[in-house]
Amino acid sequence: MSDRRNFLKTSAALATGLFAAANTKASFAAMPSPDPPSPPVSGAKKPVRIGAPTFFSEDDPVAWAKNAREQRYRAVYAPNVSLHDADRIKAFREAAEQHDLMIAEVGRWVNLMDADPEKRKANLNLVTEGLALADELNAKCCVDIAGSFDTESWFGPHPKNVSDEFFDLAVENARKIIDAVSPKRAVFAYEMVGWAIPDTPESYLRLIRAIDRKGFGVHLDVCNMINSPDKFWNNTRLINETFDLLGQWIASAHAKDLRWQREMNIHFVECAIGEGVLDYVTWLNRMADLPHDVPLMIEHMKDHAEYLKSRDHLFQVASEAKVTLEWVG
Repeated sequence: MSDRRNFLKTSAALATGLFAAANTKASFAAMPSPDPPSPPVSGAKKPVRIGAPTFFSEDDPVAWAKNAREQRYRAVYAPNVSLHDADRIKAFREAAEQHDLMIAEVGRWVNLMDADPEKRKANLNLVTEGLALADELNAKCCVDIAGSFDTESWFGPHPKNVSDEFFDLAVENARKIIDAVSPKRAVFAYEMVGWAIPDTPESYLRLIRAIDRKGFGVHLDVCNMINSPDKFWNNTRLINETFDLLGQWIASAHAKDLRWQREMNIHFVECAIGEGVLDYVTWLNRMADLPHDVPLMIEHMKDHAEYLKSRDHLFQVASEAKVTLEWVG
C-alpha cells in the first residue's frame, strides 16, 4: 500500500488526486441505529489487532497474508484489487481469513465536495465503489475525509469546512454512498480532520445521528483531532472522551504520533510512534475494552524501517498497558 504522506505532498502540488465485523461473526452494518453511547465495557481485555503497510508484493494473496503474519501484524490495509475481479477478491478474502488477518479499510481519498460538479460526481462514484469493494473483501470499512470547500487543495482548510452547509452535504453524501451499496459487512466512515467536520467526538456523534444509517461508522484518528495546545497536552482526556462517545461505532483506527515543533506559532508534526506525546497506554486499554475488534493501523511513516520501529514501540507499550497484541491462529 502506498504511503499516504508522500501522496499528500504530491497531491498538494497537483491540487487533486487520491490520498495515498464487530468480529467475523457480526457486522457493523447489522448494528442497531445510533442511541446514546453505552458505558465502556469492563472485564477481561481481549487482544488488539495492529497492522501497517507490509511493503510486500500482492501478486500471491496467500504469500501476502503469510508475510503480514510474519511481520507480527493481525490486520492489513486492503489490497489493490478491482471490484470487478471477483476471483482476486475471493482469493484475498480467503487468504486473510486463513491467516487470521482482518482487512481494516479501503481508502478512497478524494474530495466529495469538489467545486467542479463533474469531479464531485466522479468522486462520489469512486467512494461508492470503494464501499462495495470493502463489503466484498469483508473489510471493516471504506474511509474518506468528508471533503473540503477549498479550491486549491482537495483536503485543504476553508472557513466553510465547519459550517452547517458542510455538515448537511456530508450527511447527504454519506447517505447516497450507503444507500447505493446497502453493505452487509463493511461500513462507510469519515476520517477525522482537524480543520473540517468531523473534528471532535461531539461533531462525529452529531453526524452519526443525522446520517441515521446502520452502514455508517467511525474512523478514529486521535492525531487528526489535535488542533490546539489543550488537546495536545491533554490527549489522554481526548482519547477517553472519544471512546466514551463513539466507542460502539469505531470500525478502524490510524496510529502515529505527534510532536510540537517549536517556532513562533503552533505547529504540530507527525512522527514515529513513541517520539511524540500520544498516550498509547490509555488508547490500547480503551481499544481492548471494546466489545468488537478494531484494527489499529500504523500510517504515515517515512519507510519500512520506521513502520517496524513504530510496531515495536506498540508492543512495548502494550506490555506496560497489560494488553496483548498477539493472536493465536
